[in-house]
Amino acid sequence: MTKVPWMLAALVLVAGVALDLLAPEPYTGLPLLAAAPLIAGAMLSFRSAFAVVCVTCVVSVAVDVERERPATPLLVDLAVVGLIGVLALVVNRLIVRQGIDLARARDVAEAAQRAVLPDPPREVGPVAVAAGYTAAQAEARIGGDLFAVQETPFGVRVIIGDVRGKGIAAVAAVSVAIGAFRQEAEYAPTLAVLSQRMDEALAREAARSGPVISTEGFTTAVLAEVSADGETLSLVNRGHPPPYLLHGGRIVRLDPAAPQLPLGVGLGELAPAGSVPVDVVRLPPGASLLLVTDGVTEARDGRGTFYDPVSSERLHRRFDDPEELVEALTEDVGRWTEGERADDMAILVVTRRGRPPRTP
Repeated sequence: MTKVPWMLAALVLVAGVALDLLAPEPYTGLPLLAAAPLIAGAMLSFRSAFAVVCVTCVVSVAVDVERERPATPLLVDLAVVGLIGVLALVVNRLIVRQGIDLARARDVAEAAQRAVLPDPPREVGPVAVAAGYTAAQAEARIGGDLFAVQETPFGVRVIIGDVRGKGIAAVAAVSVAIGAFRQEAEYAPTLAVLSQRMDEALAREAARSGPVISTEGFTTAVLAEVSADGETLSLVNRGHPPPYLLHGGRIVRLDPAAPQLPLGVGLGELAPAGSVPVDVVRLPPGASLLLVTDGVTEARDGRGTFYDPVSSERLHRRFDDPEELVEALTEDVGRWTEGERADDMAILVVTRRGRPPRTP
C-alpha cells in the first residue's frame, strides 16, 4: 500500500516536467509540479513528504533553467512550489495528530465497551458459551447491543438485548440493563419475575433521565434460563428477534407463544405479578441455543432480502464448539451483505455440554 502514494506522486511529478518541457505554452506543468507535494503530504510520512517537497523544488528550478527562463519567473515558480510544499507538510502533521486523537478515542471506547460488556465465561454450569460482537462501522467499537451470562441459584441465566440508540449515547442504557440483570438474576425466583424487575429498573432509570417518552427508551431482550441439570430451557422474549435451537444439524426458530412489549416501557407496573409468559423447551445434550440481535435478522443482500439463519445451508450441520457456530454465522452474514452492515451485530451461543445421541 505504501508504494501507491509514492508512485502517484512520482507520476504527477514526471507529468509536470514533461508538460513544462514539451508544451508550447510556458508554465503548463506547474500545477502538476505543485500537486506532487500535496499528494505526498496527505498520503506519506513526514520525512517522505519532506523529501518529495525538496525534490520538487529542485526539479522546478532545473526545468526553468533548461527552458532558459529569466531569474524572476524562476524564483516565482520556486516560491509557488515551496509554499505549497510547506502547506503540504503542515497538512501532514495535522493528519498525523488527528490519527493519534482518533486512536486514543477508539481505545477509550473499547475500554468502556469491555468494562460494560465483558466477554462471558466459556463454561458455566452445564453449558459452554461463546459470543461475538461486530460493529456496523469498523471505526466504531461500541454500540447498543448487550449480552451477559450468569450462574445463579436457579440455573444459568442469559440475556441478549438491544437498547435504543447507537454509539456513546447507548453506553449508559447498556450499563443500566446489564447492571439490572446482574443484580436481579441472583434473587428473582423465575424468569417472569426477573423480566418484571428489569422492566421496573429500566423504567425508573428512564424517568430519572428527564421528560422522555417511555417508548423512546425501550430495550428489546430475550431472557433465557438453563436448569442446573441442563435438561430444560426457559425463555422470555421482550420484543426481541427470537432465538434459534440447533440440534442434530437442524435449526428451529423459537417464536414466543405470546408477543411482549420491550423492557423499559412500564410493563412491570401494568401487569400483575407472574403474568409474563415463559416458554419452556427441552435442551438435549449437544444442542445449542443461538441468540442474536437485529443486526443479524435485518441484514440484507444486494436485492434487499433479509438474512434468515433457518435458510442458511452453512448452519445446517453439527457444531462441536459454540465458537465455531459464532464464526460460521458471522462469516455467513458477511457474505450475505457483501461486507456492508447497517447495524451492530451481537451473537451469543449457549451449548449444553455432552455428546448427543448417535442417529441410526
